[in-house]
Amino acid sequence: MPKRAHWRKLDNAAKLYSATSNKKDTRVFRFYCILKEDIDPRKLQEALDKTLLVYPVFLSVMRKGLFWHYLENSTLHPEVVKEHREPCSTLYIRDKRTLLFEVTYFKNRINLEVFHALTDGTGATEFLRELIKNYLCLSHKSEGLSDISLTDPDITIQDQENDSFSKYYTKMQKPKEKKPKAVQIKNLQRETGLLNIDERILSVKYVLARSRELGVSMTVFLTAVYMMAIHQEMSHRQEKDPVVLMIPVNLRKFFPSNSMLNFFNWIEPGYHFDKGRDTFEDVLIYVKEYFNTELTLEQVSRHMSELVALEMHPVLRLAPLELKNLCIRAGAYYAEKYVTAIFSNMSAVHMPEAYSPYIERFGVFTNTPKMELCVCSFEDKLSLGFTSRYETTNIQRNFYRILEEQGIHAEKPEPEYPEPDVPRKLKVRIFHIYSFICLAAILAFIALNFMFHPKTHWSLFTAAGIGSMWLATWIGVSKRYNLMKNLMWQLILMSAGSFLWDLSTGWHGWSVDFILPAVCISVSLSLLIIAKIQGQSAREYMIYFVMSGLYGTILPLILLLAGVTKFQILSLVCIIVCSLILLSLLIFRWKELQEEMKKKFHV
Repeated sequence: MPKRAHWRKLDNAAKLYSATSNKKDTRVFRFYCILKEDIDPRKLQEALDKTLLVYPVFLSVMRKGLFWHYLENSTLHPEVVKEHREPCSTLYIRDKRTLLFEVTYFKNRINLEVFHALTDGTGATEFLRELIKNYLCLSHKSEGLSDISLTDPDITIQDQENDSFSKYYTKMQKPKEKKPKAVQIKNLQRETGLLNIDERILSVKYVLARSRELGVSMTVFLTAVYMMAIHQEMSHRQEKDPVVLMIPVNLRKFFPSNSMLNFFNWIEPGYHFDKGRDTFEDVLIYVKEYFNTELTLEQVSRHMSELVALEMHPVLRLAPLELKNLCIRAGAYYAEKYVTAIFSNMSAVHMPEAYSPYIERFGVFTNTPKMELCVCSFEDKLSLGFTSRYETTNIQRNFYRILEEQGIHAEKPEPEYPEPDVPRKLKVRIFHIYSFICLAAILAFIALNFMFHPKTHWSLFTAAGIGSMWLATWIGVSKRYNLMKNLMWQLILMSAGSFLWDLSTGWHGWSVDFILPAVCISVSLSLLIIAKIQGQSAREYMIYFVMSGLYGTILPLILLLAGVTKFQILSLVCIIVCSLILLSLLIFRWKELQEEMKKKFHV
């Protein structure tokens, strides 16, 4: 009997990332560690394998249900590779069964890139710490470096997979507050479209000393500097709107949790510079008071419960996934106008003293549609990573200039990134050329029709044929990662297209007599062949067999009973073949079918 697949629902934050990720906003972040030695890829692979024994929750793939995405454990084996792509490139590819994290290396740097639906900054930090520890132990075992445990032995896999949002959710009523629109950074996008990464190193000792002199925390101090840096690039007209920073908050500081899943919220301090209070001290006082007001257990609980309550709304829960995703994307796009930029403080990364001599520093940054500053520290090195897709770096310049005025010097490390490998551009260009040729052919046929046969409209049929060919090609390309899903789309396209073609040419019935049953039988048999060749488990192909079986049984049967079908033999064969497929699933794969339906239909 096949082993039961372990699966789990997405947490509250993951549902946002699964719906809104795209090529420009991949929702991927990078945590990295720079060692004082070049990386041995063989030892790094061994270290990764050991790390996954401690954190198996990372061996998850995203799958699609009718109402929500969900995560399912996989047997995929991640391979360490040399860095070859743009940082924070796409990890979650729709219709492709891939892991949601990647470990790469370049010279003396180890990179951990994670799709945010899998975990948050805290979870990624714990995984990277374990990975670095394992690598150093393997590399310096002969020098007597011991393996020191970084995890609590009492923490179970269930603890790691705990959805803390649901655990601590309580229904609270909070009056809706109308947010003012925030200042938007209007700089030109980079011509190449690549991520602009600006990293600097500060002294933790100097930043903490200056923060304490001012009577604030390091996060409050850097928030005020960030706001001032943005303000220096604003026009007087822009000052009518506040500068608003989105600042993630680790909820584990408020609620006990050992979860490796997302468990964070955020606050949004917004400062108006048009009130005649535009000095650094004015901003600092405001930010300090805002943090003191908002970072309380009561306020954090209210905001968290508000977000979870939205997810639990019965209308939203029962909406189909594609409709739900459209609503979430629209909401995310609408919410962007209330935020100017993002500031994420990942706090300090701690390693046992025995490992510190081998480590240079840790760093973090993320892909973002706006401008984002990510911060983390190791010992006395505070790593700052600005990311954006803007051409100019004036805000970053202002930020470090303000720090200089505060007596803090920023060191700029030399960038160490390989040239990105971008073969996809050629594929996109080829498809664009193909689309242009199809459009040109349609226009040419319409022109010929008008010139030589103006009284007939044969060019419309030609255009429809070319359009159908282009649509079939587009579906084939966009769904190329999942052949079974590709076949289901082609089934719907071919049957609907033939029906419309038959109807527009005077209805002869060939579409329902021959094309529909022939295509249904062909797709069902093709699914069997693909499942056999690819060696897929029942739970991977189950849903496509159910869809093709129902489609090939119910639709021809309705047409047959309604008297629409004239040539009945082929339709009867189709109904029998598709019915047998459904019956075989019910008889031989009943438990797997129940399990798969539960996953696909969970709300």
